[in-house]
Amino acid sequence: MNDRGERLIDVAVAGCGVFLAAFFVFYVGGWGSDALRQLVTDGAYLPPALLAVVAGVHLVRAGGLDPRARRAWSLITASYVCQLVAHSAWFVEDNFLGGPPPYPAVADYGFLAFIPFMLAGLLLLPGVRRTRTERTKLAIDSLIVGTGTFMVLWYLVIGPSIRAAGATGLQVFVSSALPVGDLLLVLALASTLLRRRERSEATLLLAGAVALYIVADVAYSWITLNHQFTGGTWPDLFWLAGNYVLALAARRRHREGRAATHGRAGRARLTLLPYAASAIAYGLLGYLAREQDLYPLGGMIIGAIVLTSLVVARQMYALRENRNLAVTDPLTGLANRTLVGERLTQLVTDPPRDGRTGAVMLIDLDRFKPINDAYGHEAGDAVLTAVATALRSVLRPGDTAGRLGGDEFAVVFPGLPDRLAAERIAERLVAALRTPVIFGDLVLTVAASVGVAFRESDTQDAEELLAHADTAMYAAKRSGRAQYLVYTPELDTRARDAELRAAVERDEFVLHYQPVVDMATGAVTAAEALVRWNHPERGLVMPGEFIDLAEETGAIVPLGEWVLREACRQAAEWRAEIPAAEGIWLTVNLSPQQIKKGNLLQVVTTVLAETGFPADRLVLELTEHEVLEPDEATVALLEQLCATGVSFAVDDFGTGHAAINYLRALPVQVLKIDRSFVAGIDESEEEYAIADAVVALGTAFAMHVVAEGIERPTQAERLLAMGCRYGQGFHFHRPQPPAQLAELLRGAAVTIGR
Repeated sequence: MNDRGERLIDVAVAGCGVFLAAFFVFYVGGWGSDALRQLVTDGAYLPPALLAVVAGVHLVRAGGLDPRARRAWSLITASYVCQLVAHSAWFVEDNFLGGPPPYPAVADYGFLAFIPFMLAGLLLLPGVRRTRTERTKLAIDSLIVGTGTFMVLWYLVIGPSIRAAGATGLQVFVSSALPVGDLLLVLALASTLLRRRERSEATLLLAGAVALYIVADVAYSWITLNHQFTGGTWPDLFWLAGNYVLALAARRRHREGRAATHGRAGRARLTLLPYAASAIAYGLLGYLAREQDLYPLGGMIIGAIVLTSLVVARQMYALRENRNLAVTDPLTGLANRTLVGERLTQLVTDPPRDGRTGAVMLIDLDRFKPINDAYGHEAGDAVLTAVATALRSVLRPGDTAGRLGGDEFAVVFPGLPDRLAAERIAERLVAALRTPVIFGDLVLTVAASVGVAFRESDTQDAEELLAHADTAMYAAKRSGRAQYLVYTPELDTRARDAELRAAVERDEFVLHYQPVVDMATGAVTAAEALVRWNHPERGLVMPGEFIDLAEETGAIVPLGEWVLREACRQAAEWRAEIPAAEGIWLTVNLSPQQIKKGNLLQVVTTVLAETGFPADRLVLELTEHEVLEPDEATVALLEQLCATGVSFAVDDFGTGHAAINYLRALPVQVLKIDRSFVAGIDESEEEYAIADAVVALGTAFAMHVVAEGIERPTQAERLLAMGCRYGQGFHFHRPQPPAQLAELLRGAAVTIGR
């Protein structure tokens, strides 16, 4: 059907709603004679019944349903047709064929035909796939609902129908068949509602319509058994409302099929259906107990009601306890990943409220692993428990804090007044997590990086929102840790990773070189290759802005290979053109990812073969953390590379946490002292003593010691005095483009060897 047809149906639905509202006013107002009220009431069925058929046929023919749903709604639409036929027959019989027809009337057979079609349609409605245990529980819950309904129907309709004096066999059959069919509809309805984890508005409307019909059917059967039913009485209001709601259900299902809407969770409330049915049944039993003598049945009925109520209360308490255990992290007492996921889903599916915003924070502890490794898991557990306490200190009623696993936490804020409120909470949280944790005689320092993401639109799902918070959190780590960042698209590591890899392919990176000098003579002995990104829009980007991201995403592997190949090519060109360049060493930084993920041995040997740069003049620099805490595979790889002639240097020595005896086992020839040990040696005797000890350590292991970050001549003098011969820093040379370094080498007295 085209858009015009869609609009016509929408107008018809709205017009029918106005018509029924006007009819209810007419009915409640008591206007007109009995004959007029009967005629108007019987005629009022026809528009909503016809509208329901049109909406059902349109839903089935318009597409957008899977095959099973199409079959289900075809049967449901057939039940709509039965209702239309029955109401049309009743209108004619009751008003134009001499008054109320004898029971059963032609219309009664139409009402009976409604039941099997609707029953089959309800049972065919798609539901989620469940385990055998879940199906068994579902069947038991449905039977509980059906049993409670049966008790009511037995008392009101079925029992009296069987015992009705003077009733014909056909009358008894129809009077019993209608409530039995309603009972089957209740079972199907309970099964339909209970087996759906997501709440569909169309299914709920359909359930409401069937419930209205069941109430009206029971009232009709009860009135027919005790009096003569005539049109224009109160059960008609339920049938009329049910007719209109049937049309709304079909229309809503059509819209759900066209729009990619997310079902809202409604499972928790639907699990109360069995208990509600039990309460109704025992309420009826209690009502009947008043007609019994206290002894023997009255007291026993009361006792049965109380006993069953206590059993239900005990079961509900156990269910609640089991639920809490299932969604609680046992160590911290916070929500676990399951409950956090539910709260996130609720956050993104609930309609946004004016003046309120939803947010999620992802928290990851900084350098938590060294605490576990150094002091054991009990110390780590103490830190995690302290973090949970800090999280609770910033929570408001309705917020959910949870542990996702390891040292990662999340907080879901469903109704913040504004974005600044989230940032203020993040600030307080970062500050609270800096508080030291006391564990026995130890004082453990902990900090955290926090990523904040806000709900941006109705189309955003829980996974996307959590991914945004994760992106912001890792950006906070790259920016220096112990801080929070709010997600922006610019922080998206996937996009920046793709940009980095594309930049390698487009040859957007360039190398600058910082010389290493003999501090006694000033001669250049080595050149360290330092990568820069010649970004087409941002200009020359320093490595601090992209190296950590490249490490995190793995883009450092192709980038590192490019740096090695380009540096060796450039150095080989210098050796061919500048005689003094033959004696210099080339140092290239090596990423831990290149060792773990890349085929480093093959890459190095291939690059050396392609460029012609000699292996015995190449020094690969690794960070202290990676070199001093290697596994067996790492050690074997370093030894294989050393066998080719390549040397290794420990960069940033003194900033890691490794044992000294590792230096004895690893094939390392050069120790580069981190700039933090050099900064104050000309101003503080204590810092001088520490630097002196580090130099002595390198000398003791027969390593060449290079001091980094030398910016003042007094620093160079004191380093020479303590026996450190080689230095690197702005005092001597800044990083410079290849052409500038070539000019330096042409005029420099280069020391051959170390």
